[in-house]
Amino acid sequence: MSSGGQAGGQSPRLLLVTGMSGAGKSTVLDTLEDMGWDCVDNLPAGLLKEFAKAEEGVARKPIAVGMDARSRGFDAEKLPEIVRSMEGFRPEILYLDCSGAELARRFDETRRRHPLAGDRPAEDGIARERGITAQLRTAADSILDTTDLTPAELREELRRRYGEDRDQPVITIASFGYSRGVSRTADLMFDMRFIANPHWVEELRPQTGMDQAVRDYCAKDPAWGQAMGHIEALLKDLIPRYWAAGKTYLTVAFGCTGGRHRSVAAAVEMAGRLREAGFPANIRHRDLASTPSDSVEDIRPDKGE
Repeated sequence: MSSGGQAGGQSPRLLLVTGMSGAGKSTVLDTLEDMGWDCVDNLPAGLLKEFAKAEEGVARKPIAVGMDARSRGFDAEKLPEIVRSMEGFRPEILYLDCSGAELARRFDETRRRHPLAGDRPAEDGIARERGITAQLRTAADSILDTTDLTPAELREELRRRYGEDRDQPVITIASFGYSRGVSRTADLMFDMRFIANPHWVEELRPQTGMDQAVRDYCAKDPAWGQAMGHIEALLKDLIPRYWAAGKTYLTVAFGCTGGRHRSVAAAVEMAGRLREAGFPANIRHRDLASTPSDSVEDIRPDKGE
């Protein structure tokens, strides 16, 4: 089976890629096209059925259609109904989101005008577009927040989600630092700040939770093993339930103060535990490359860590 195909005579997938301008729609469509999908961007809403019908009678590939507030005939209220009425396809709506501040930064960096801002600041267009697409975001089958994702990370996430037909959800185990904001993509979040902080051990400070010495230090904390065991049992119970309920993507995030030690160690260990249990788990570390900082790790042992 090719990476973009369908198994067992299943109907091909039809993915509507929509959301906020600047959130990565072009990257999504380019990546899916590289994976063998038929892709088209800014297709007028009235031509969607005609475009999909052109695939009938041939070896039908999955289809991805990009639409946003600029597309002719765009109607956030009616579009979900149009997509889901397409016969012979497995329809899905992917909404790409991103924080307003990051979107403004991207438009400023590329010196592009926001398509809905005109001569106004990009922030005005972002706010307007968020309102226009609000109903579509609510109706989406999945929301992918690209605020913290590099283009390479976004492409990898798409390959995991859409590379092949699956018999269980795509599971991502992530780590992050609370000092830099919570994980925007997490479905389940666990706070590991109750564990003794390796940052305050001189020889461990420059290392990360990827290093065995840091993982061994965390494991020595009496609360570590019990907490990880409880979380593992919870996830092994919930993952099949999510799949049965139709949830195809699950992100479990572990957080600590800086996102370099405890959360990383927890993500690495939990991914290993789930893999041993038969759940293929991916790992993503958001803040692993951040610089160690005493001002960030501001809860010292003598202050009641």
